[in-house]
Formats: sequence, C-alpha cells, structure tokens
Amino acid sequence: MTTGLPTRPRIPREEDFRSRLRGPEVTSRIGVWLGVCFAVAFLTGVYSHLSQQPDPVIPLPTHPVWLYRLTQGLHVTAGTAAVPLLLVKLWSVFPKLFARPPKELRELALHGAERVSIGVLMAAAIFQLVTGLMNTAQWYPWTFSFRATHDAVAWVAIGALAVHIAVKLPVVRQAFAHDVDDDIVERPADLPASALGRRSLLRTTWVAAGVAVLATAGATVPWLRKVSVLAVRSGDGPGGVPINKSAAAARVTGLADAADYRLVVAHGDRETSLSRADLEAMPQTTAELPIACVEGWSAQGSWTGVRIRELLDLVDAPHGSAVLVTSLQPSGPFRVTRLPAAFADDASSLLALALAGEPLSLDHGYPARVIAPNRPGVLQTKWVARLEVV
Repeated sequence: MTTGLPTRPRIPREEDFRSRLRGPEVTSRIGVWLGVCFAVAFLTGVYSHLSQQPDPVIPLPTHPVWLYRLTQGLHVTAGTAAVPLLLVKLWSVFPKLFARPPKELRELALHGAERVSIGVLMAAAIFQLVTGLMNTAQWYPWTFSFRATHDAVAWVAIGALAVHIAVKLPVVRQAFAHDVDDDIVERPADLPASALGRRSLLRTTWVAAGVAVLATAGATVPWLRKVSVLAVRSGDGPGGVPINKSAAAARVTGLADAADYRLVVAHGDRETSLSRADLEAMPQTTAELPIACVEGWSAQGSWTGVRIRELLDLVDAPHGSAVLVTSLQPSGPFRVTRLPAAFADDASSLLALALAGEPLSLDHGYPARVIAPNRPGVLQTKWVARLEVV
C-alpha cells in the first residue's frame, strides 16, 4: 500500500557508485604521477622563493646562467600537468566521500585523521593550482601577497601529501603489484560493463596532461611556441624579449628619458654620478643571458653594457660587497632590490644599455637596467637610478 507521499532522498553510499574505473587500481597510478608533479613544483617553488629573498639563507649560484629559467619552466609545467591529473584523481575517489565511518574507536580515529589530511591536501592543492594559473596570467583578484601565501600553502600541501602517502603506501604497493585490470578490492559481480576501460582512462589522462604541457611550455621552450596556444608570453618584443611591465605602468615616462638623467654609484662617503653618455664611453661587455620570470616565461637576450663590478670599482667598493639597486619607479615592491655579492662580482652581471645591438627600449629599462645571470626577472631592475654598496 502506498501513501502517495514523496520519498525523501537518502544520502548516497559508497557502494552506490558502481564503476570499475573508480578504485585503487586507477587512483594509485594517477596519484603517483600527481605526486611527482607536486614534488617538482614544490622544489622549484622553494628555489624561486629563495632566489627572491634579499639575503638568501642558502647562497645561490650565479651559474649556470639558465638555472632559474629551467626551474621556473619546470615549476609552471609541472603545475599545469597536475591539473588534469588532479581532476581525474578527484573523480576516481569521489565515492569515498560517502563511505560510512567505522564504529570501532581506534579505526574511527584513523579514519578521521585520514579524512582531515585528505581535506587539507585537496584544499591546498586546489588553492595552489588555481592561484598559480592566475599568476601566470598576471591576474590577482585578491589583496594578500601571492608569493608569500603561495610559498606558505606549498609547505602545507607537501606536508599533507607526505601524510597521505604514508597512509596509502600499502594500497599503492598492492595496486602496482597487480595488473591494472586486476581487481585488488572486491566488487559486486553485477557491475555494468563500462565503455571505457581502465587502460583507456589512464591513456586519456596521460594525453590530457601532455596536451596541457604542450599548450604552455612554449613560454620557456622557444621551438614549442607555435603549438603552445596557452603560453602567457609569445617571445615577441624588442630584441626578441617580451615586455612584462611597461614604462607607463611603472610611471617612469618622462623620468627615464629625461636629458638630465644621472646614475649614482655610492660607497660610504664616496659617490660618483654618470650620464648615459658617460656609461656608453666606458668599456662595453656583451653577455648572452635569459630573462626568466615567476610566471614561467623566459627569453634569451644579447645584452650589452658596463659590468657592475667595473662601476663599483669607481667608488673603490671591495669585492664581496652586496649592492642595493634603486629604480626610477616612484613606488612598487621591487623599486629597491638587493644584488648579492656573488652576483655583483660576476663578470656577466651588467648594467645593460643595449639589447640585440640596439639601445634599450623605454619599456625594457632605458636608460639602463640590471641584467645578471640566474636571477628572477622581477629582480633584473629596470630604469636604474642608483647603485649603493652595502
């Protein structure tokens, strides 16, 4: 006998999701590669964070000159590849959200700890990937410091990942000890046939990750630019180097091209003032150095100018001295940067006056900019007004 009253929907159970594609056989294999991507992104991100510190705890090398370019390319590539991997992994474990907790106290405690660690890991992973992609597009719809927050959450994510691996390692080992089509957990015998097999799902996931990499890697690898439709920088710009921040955006127009421009080099009570013509009259050095930015893009340039070390010699600055570099910019977080001693003394660190044989464009830092090996682009100060030994 029916009452005619509507049936109240019940909360789904884990067993309601009837698919052979969901389970440790697929999840473990995707999880391993997702873990690799997160580890690469974490290590390269830590290196980038250290590189942007005024006085890094660990002294960073000046060579090879392409090291920062490589690490940031890997950082953004690994993060991009992680997006499809994370989406498929979340889909494969979605039924676990509806698993009923055990009743025995010890098992319940372990179950709760695992749920908390997974929740923290997923929240941190999604935050890192979403804000990281926004950073590559230079879109910041928030008020917090991206660099500091991204670094802090990275440590949270990697810690939660370590806990998750420790908990799931026996399951992962079991999954890899069997063929992907073997069932390592018991499933109902009447599961409906799936049009897509586990191998096909994995292949599709690998292809999606590969396409994501190809669509973005051209920002770092020039010969991929024609297929990297999502790369944030194409390589176009004066001298083949893109413009990240224009003179107008930095509010230096009228200051940088003023006839009375002078570069001040200071050390204690010694100080010298140089015009652009004075700088051009000094011995010129050409260095092949990349510009590499935290957004993942980079470009090689042929820079010509005066060695930083030769400018410091004008005020008798001792070797092993760090230098404060001040821009003509009236404001901004990188208006004043610190050039560590190893970089100031390096023979390829220049106060560049020209790029690709032509005078610097205003947007590239005319009348003079710093270019040093293995440094983040944001610290390659443009529109330099002052070099002060510290």
